[in-house]
Amino acid sequence: MIEVSEISKTFTSSSRQVNALDRISFSVPGRDFVSIIGPSGCGKSTLLKIIGDIIEPSFGSITVDGVPSREARLKGMFSFVFQNPVLLPWRTVIDNVRLPLEILHRNGRDASALLDLVGLHGLEHQYPSELSGGMQHRVALARALTFDPRILLMDEPFSAVDEFTRDILNVELLRIWQEIGVTIFFITHSISEAVFLSDRVLLLSGRPARVKQFRSIPFARPRDNSLKDSQEFQEVVKCLREDLG
Repeated sequence: MIEVSEISKTFTSSSRQVNALDRISFSVPGRDFVSIIGPSGCGKSTLLKIIGDIIEPSFGSITVDGVPSREARLKGMFSFVFQNPVLLPWRTVIDNVRLPLEILHRNGRDASALLDLVGLHGLEHQYPSELSGGMQHRVALARALTFDPRILLMDEPFSAVDEFTRDILNVELLRIWQEIGVTIFFITHSISEAVFLSDRVLLLSGRPARVKQFRSIPFARPRDNSLKDSQEFQEVVKCLREDLG
């Protein structure tokens, strides 16, 4: 269980203060898939970094299974996937996946098995320049799973790829998520993507961000892209779009 309690964040510079987040509270059961949506610049990435203990809140607290987020981070419970895969071009695919283990001198999951999991079997010795954009994102996901995290924090990971590739990656992400059983927080600007992927969608207001809606998504799993053509799916998307506006 992840408990986010009264999280607020204010950034202060020499010239002004920016109130990014205002008393955000919600709870998420373990192994849920939660998407975070909201207007551009409202503080979605800031919230994600606070959850993962990358930055500190100005007020409030986050606990994971009853322990503070700082302790959860030190135990290796969090892993990040960003919009840019950030692969080192001079290292092979498998060496990019192994990189965090080498830097921190830790043991983790087998890199070859992780590449199999993300659908890149046989590409271990390719270089990033030889891969498509979608394949590079798969490598980044495999790398994020090396420590077998409990919580995966994903900040618009597929926004730079084309729509067709994005649809494929969404289905693959659901397959991987259901296989490994982690909790995922997923930032996206696409309401349709959020509804398709998620158990719950957290809708934030404009800055300072507050919780406008924390909506459960009613569709059964497993899901495929045909779900997006259903009237029920379109109604949920429409409701969230109206609240976002």
